[in-house]
Amino acid sequence: MLWFRAPEKVYFKKGCLPVALNELKTVMGKKRVFIVTDQFLYKNGYTKCVTDKLDEMGIVHTTFYDVAPDPTLACAQEGAKAMRLFEPDCIIAIGGGSAMDAGKIMWVMYEHPEADFMDMAMRFMDIRKRIYTFPKMGEKAYFIAVPTSSGTGSEVTPFAVITDQDSGIKYPLADYELLPKMAIIDADMMMNQPKGLTAATGMDALTHAIEGYTTKAAWEIPDMFHIEAIRLISENLRDAVENKPSGREGMALAQYIAGMGFSNVGLGIDHSMAHTLSAHYDTPHGVACAMLLPISMEFNRDYTGERYRAIAKAMGVEGTETMSQEEYRDAAIAAVRKLSKDVGIPEKNERIKEEDLEQLAKDALADACYPGNPREATLEQVIEMFRMLMV
Repeated sequence: MLWFRAPEKVYFKKGCLPVALNELKTVMGKKRVFIVTDQFLYKNGYTKCVTDKLDEMGIVHTTFYDVAPDPTLACAQEGAKAMRLFEPDCIIAIGGGSAMDAGKIMWVMYEHPEADFMDMAMRFMDIRKRIYTFPKMGEKAYFIAVPTSSGTGSEVTPFAVITDQDSGIKYPLADYELLPKMAIIDADMMMNQPKGLTAATGMDALTHAIEGYTTKAAWEIPDMFHIEAIRLISENLRDAVENKPSGREGMALAQYIAGMGFSNVGLGIDHSMAHTLSAHYDTPHGVACAMLLPISMEFNRDYTGERYRAIAKAMGVEGTETMSQEEYRDAAIAAVRKLSKDVGIPEKNERIKEEDLEQLAKDALADACYPGNPREATLEQVIEMFRMLMV
């Protein structure tokens, strides 16, 4: 690998949000801000700290708050239409991965209304081919991402996932032009999130770290991020679910550095299968990732060299230095299962039907994340992994 990229500016510290936003006036001279978020966050006051600061600085703003979980292309089109009417010079996406991903897609449509978005998405179904030159971003609006959950890392990644509501297919776009210009990771924005959401997003971050650490493109610099993220998640996710401040702060850091890692090396079959589950059954993304993580780790175990030893050690397993290869691989998978169970992630998805399995597997193998997996999979093997989730 020849690169390691991150947003132009990253603010990370509890309480850093107002300090970061000062730049809009003192450094950048921004005048019109378009906020992208969801109804829950809007109605529960999560955007107020941002709008109050914008009012204090005399910056005009409006809010689009109709982003749903697993946002659709129609949602992004509606938001982009509102952007074109408002003509912002800055976009602030506030929320989890759905709001940040939707904001990125709206940003593309706002900056390049002439582009055929579906053609763009189709060309990125295999991100290794690089057969499409992504348009230059940031010429109309500066993009800022503010996460309110500890999972997706979308604030520091060049990825955005959007669902075509007509076909039900999830399209992951990947290009460094999609990197937010600024990321603001403030643990104050993550307090009091529901337990289920905290668990799901935290396990999504763990999946990012483990898949990023074992992907075909793994190398030394992202490895450091991934191992530290695994350690932090293992130590803090249970406390974050109980809304303990130390757990929230630990997970804010963990998901951020996991995002910094995997955005430079990609993911694998867990995410390709999770995207498919979410598209077909509306399974929350983090839950899908968590249910599939021990299954995908078991599938990949013989193609990961010594890496499961480091994963087991980072997750707090003692005695890994003297374990055999089989023992430390078993230990790593068992530690993942235990953490997932401790935070309340289900092991089965009762909505999966036998007659759906072949299509699920085909969609997973066509997903943009699959090529990074360390082991090639057949259609029958993917079907069997999905079958393991059935009641």
